[in-house]
Amino acid sequence: MRTVITGGAGFVGSHMCDYLLEKGHEIVCIDNLLTGNAENVVHLLGNKRFSFVNYNVSSYIYVSGNVDNVLHFASPASPSDYLEYPIETLKVGSLGTLHSLGLAKAKKATFLLASTSEVYGDPQIHPQSEDYWGNVNPIGPRGVYDEAKRFAEAITMAYHRSHQVNTKIVRVFNTYGPRMRIKDGRALPNFMCQAIRGEDLTIYGDGLQTRSFCYVSDLVEGVYRLLISDEHEPVNIGNPEEITVLQLAKEILALTGSKSKIGYCPLPVDDPKVRQPDITKAKKILGWEPKVSRKDGLMNTIRYFNKILQKNDA
Repeated sequence: MRTVITGGAGFVGSHMCDYLLEKGHEIVCIDNLLTGNAENVVHLLGNKRFSFVNYNVSSYIYVSGNVDNVLHFASPASPSDYLEYPIETLKVGSLGTLHSLGLAKAKKATFLLASTSEVYGDPQIHPQSEDYWGNVNPIGPRGVYDEAKRFAEAITMAYHRSHQVNTKIVRVFNTYGPRMRIKDGRALPNFMCQAIRGEDLTIYGDGLQTRSFCYVSDLVEGVYRLLISDEHEPVNIGNPEEITVLQLAKEILALTGSKSKIGYCPLPVDDPKVRQPDITKAKKILGWEPKVSRKDGLMNTIRYFNKILQKNDA
């Protein structure tokens, strides 16, 4: 199998490269490194079945030779990123998806879109199942990401219905693990870096808003199962174990042994109050559910951040 992964040098995309290489795929990794990191795939450069292309997929995509799968993971994914790069985020969600679908159509390849739980917005249904249409503010600051992904889902289904492209849509819930960026801006890497450095942990709002954190190895397993399935409509992949942001901060303080305090800042505009996936569909159709406990996943990630911070401070 020859698989193209856009955003393949990003946090999740790079783990996807690793996973599919282990499955015997040949990988063409395309990334313009706007928020990706070449270090995430540097260990793969000696592999004859791996190639890296520095390119912006918001422009026309050409890949020579046979292609069996196109996985579209390219996009800024944290609020700090898509608030800094709003136009780029909208372009990669719209034009990038269009060009990736065009490549899949031309090559008669399977197409998989990495969508997001953010299509549910600030949900009024809890937990969120795939038949919920969401509560999104299209003109709010987060709309550049939310609406880009909602458009991406719409055009993906249009290519499936009109051009018979074999499409898949995964709605990714909060994912964590090694290769997250120090300056990612999301709660989990922020808390870990602050705790390790002995800085106050910054909670936005009262900390009672909830998230559901899935370890990255569980996520990529679910994505792969969806890729080889017969399902075309969206599937949630995430860990349904819900936790408040305040509880997460306290767990990270305990696991790091940090003496840091907790501080509070105003809640950003349109920040979701709850987030929890209903994974009934993934269990039924894919036979998938997460396996890695939060404690084990957090410890693996803490070890990673310790290593990175020691390297950066050396």
